[in-house]
Amino acid sequence: MEGAPVDFALTEEQQAIFDMARDFGAEHIAPHSRDWERAGTIPKDLWPRIAQLGFGGLYVSDDFGGSGLTRLDATLVFEALAMADPAVGAFLSIHNMCGGMIDKFGKPEDKARWLPDLCSMEKVFSYCLTEPGSGSDAAALRTRAQRTNEGWRLNGTKAFISGGGYSDAYVCMVRTGEDGPKGISTVVVEDGAAGLSFGALEDKMGWRAQPTSEVQFDDCDVPAENLIGEEGRGFSYAMAGLDGGRLNIAASALGGAQAALDRTVAYMGERKAFGKTLDQFQALQFKLAELETALQSARVFLRQAAWKLDRKALDATKFCAMAKLYVTDRSFEVANDCLQLHGGYGYLADFGVEKIVRDLRVHQILEGTNEIMRLIVSRALLAERGQA
Repeated sequence: MEGAPVDFALTEEQQAIFDMARDFGAEHIAPHSRDWERAGTIPKDLWPRIAQLGFGGLYVSDDFGGSGLTRLDATLVFEALAMADPAVGAFLSIHNMCGGMIDKFGKPEDKARWLPDLCSMEKVFSYCLTEPGSGSDAAALRTRAQRTNEGWRLNGTKAFISGGGYSDAYVCMVRTGEDGPKGISTVVVEDGAAGLSFGALEDKMGWRAQPTSEVQFDDCDVPAENLIGEEGRGFSYAMAGLDGGRLNIAASALGGAQAALDRTVAYMGERKAFGKTLDQFQALQFKLAELETALQSARVFLRQAAWKLDRKALDATKFCAMAKLYVTDRSFEVANDCLQLHGGYGYLADFGVEKIVRDLRVHQILEGTNEIMRLIVSRALLAERGQA
């Protein structure tokens, strides 16, 4: 309503969602974070417990066991979980991207078949778009699905897949028709399908708790009913999911950076140098002020972008790209500065900050690199001026 005050506060329900996710992470994720990173995997029994909180199908309607939350609500969940471990929170966001896509674009029978197990997390879902030769240029993907009497036969390779060899189902963008975006469709490939295999686990800088590998299709036969929505609409489904995915990746970066700052503030109250604690040095106090300002401004920007996406604002895509760019850049910078404020101890795994720095670096790359975000924003800006 015109003239109505702008309310930046969370509602009681939203605060409860954030607190529930934060408390669960602090109790059930954070104490195991380093062990899971060393093992290179997340115990499967964690996911049904997360699903009991309603986090398995955040944007799925309650008809199929989902929570029906807004995109703004979801950013609260991922920010809070990332305070315990960004790698775990981000993996959950990928699973939820799959759920949101099936709920929004799937046929009624698609929803009934896949969503109940997705929401309960009896089945964990991975998302397969990127290929070795098509990252930012997703419309150039080459994985081919040829029609057979029973459905589709897949051949090709997907790259950098979180959950490769770990998940129970893979939502895949495949080429069923002509070159370009209009020839792409979406199919679900279940683990154990003949012709489905996985490359060696990637040895990554961060997100090491997430098993990541290539997903390979060699004459992989998929039943016709595994096609999601309509043939030839897959690329539009993928693009529609990116705005929300970018918000979630930004929220996960923000949660990790907040955890780094919290640890740093506590550390500076304990560590002494030249006869007083570090938090008594004005130069370091000013650095803390800069870090706090960076995170608070990022948080407001992120939530505004989510608010626009929920309201289907015409400039929502631009704001989601700006938020992803700004929040992930600021979050990495904050985490890196927090490591510096720890001095030599920041470089040690025991203090937890170096892991956050490693984990947050990839947030500037995936869901569209931050260079692609700049491209999206600049194009939108010029289009608004009347020059495409």
